[in-house]
Amino acid sequence: MSTLSIQVGKRIKELREARNMKQVELANLIDMEATNLSKLEKGVHLPKEDNLKKIISALNIEIKDLFDFGHIKTKEELVKDMNEIFEVSKLEEIQFFHKILMSYKELK
Repeated sequence: MSTLSIQVGKRIKELREARNMKQVELANLIDMEATNLSKLEKGVHLPKEDNLKKIISALNIEIKDLFDFGHIKTKEELVKDMNEIFEVSKLEEIQFFHKILMSYKELK
């Protein structure tokens, strides 16, 4: 798996979910098995040109939107960002963030 295929896959999933579309729905719209779409979204391989065109059409986006993944961060980048916030936060603010995270953890 290449970095590009992983990023494109994440972006396809992100755009699909933003439209409240299930994986199987998009797969049906682009005439693809859901298992193959899952592989694309996981970045196992890049979509072929004809499938790219179908995905773009089904999601009602432009090609540039599919490659707009500058905002997608890795786990390490997110942790770094959070640590930077915590370093300049007051104790009360950190305690507040902690409560939010623990509440989320309990929901899972």
